[in-house]
Amino acid sequence: MTQAEATSRTGKRVLLAKPRGYCAGVDRAVQTVEEALKLYGAPIYVRKQIVHNKHVVQTLEAKGAIFVEENEEVPEGATVIFSAHGVAPEVYEQARTRSLKAIDATCPLVTKVHQEAKRFAAEDYDILLIGHEGHEEVIGTSGEAPEHIQLVDGPEDADKITVRDPNKVVWLSQTTLSVDETLETVARLKKRLPMLQSPPSDDICYATSNRQHVVKEIAPECDVVIVVGSRNSSNSVRLVEVALDAGARAGHLVDFAHEIDDAWLEGARTVGLTSGASVPDELVQEVLAHLAVHGFTDVDEVVTANERLTFSLPQELKRDMKAAAARG
Repeated sequence: MTQAEATSRTGKRVLLAKPRGYCAGVDRAVQTVEEALKLYGAPIYVRKQIVHNKHVVQTLEAKGAIFVEENEEVPEGATVIFSAHGVAPEVYEQARTRSLKAIDATCPLVTKVHQEAKRFAAEDYDILLIGHEGHEEVIGTSGEAPEHIQLVDGPEDADKITVRDPNKVVWLSQTTLSVDETLETVARLKKRLPMLQSPPSDDICYATSNRQHVVKEIAPECDVVIVVGSRNSSNSVRLVEVALDAGARAGHLVDFAHEIDDAWLEGARTVGLTSGASVPDELVQEVLAHLAVHGFTDVDEVVTANERLTFSLPQELKRDMKAAAARG
C-alpha cells in the first residue's frame, strides 16, 4: 500500500510549519560552544543555558560543556561563554575581575536592543521595555540602563507606568514576544503616552515573527497544534498561545516525541507541527515518526518565508581559531 493510499484510508494529515526550528542566533550560539570545545578542549564553561532547549544543553554537556548560573562558579582564568540571551555590563566586569576568558555568544539582534537602550539612556529618555519579568534577555537589557528602564510585562502593565516627561519616552522589546500582544501593549501605552516613540527598527526578531506567522496560517485547520520546544523558551511558549488565538482547537508544548499524550490525537484529523527557534530539526522528525505510527502519514509542509540569514561567530573566538590555523 502506498503512502497516498494509507492517507486516503486514515484521512489524517500533518501540516508542518516552515520556518521552524533553529534561527541564525541560536545556530551561532551552539556553534560557538562546539568550536570552543574543539579549540580549547573541555571543559568549557557556559553561563546560563546557551539557548533555552533541554536537548541542546544535554548534547553540549556530553561534549564537555559545563553550564553554570553565575561567573563565581567558573574557576579563575577559565573560559566562559555568555548565552545567546545577552548579559548586563556588570557580568563582563565580574568576568574581568576573575580573569576569565569571556566569549560573548549574544544574538546580534539582542545586542541591537542593548545598543538602543544605551543610546536612548544617554539622551535621557525614559525607556519602557516590553518583556517578561525574570527572562534572561530582559535582565541583560535592563542592566544596560537600570535607572532609565521600566519593565512592561503585557498590556495590563501599561496602566501602571509613570514617566518623568511624557514627551521623552520610547518603547523597546524583548526579541521573542508575541507580535500581536506586543502591538496591543504598545497601543495601550500610546493611549496614555501619545508621544511615545518606537524603536528605530522592530525589536521582535525576524525568526520569532516568521514562526508565529506560519502558525497563524495553519492553526485554523488544526484539531491540535504540537510545538516542539522547552518550557523556559519564550518563543516556543508564545507559539502555543498564537496557535490557540488563531483558531487551533488545542495546542501543546513538548520537548520530545515521547511526551505526546495519545489522548491529544483521539478524533483528530489534522495536526499542526512546528518548533521553537532553539530546537534542532531531529526532534521534529521524531515527532513526525510518532505521528505516523498513529496514522498521520500525509505531511504537507506549509512555507510562508525562506530564511537565509546567518551570523558570523564571535570575534574573540574567530581570532583564536585563525591563530590556531596559522600555527598549523
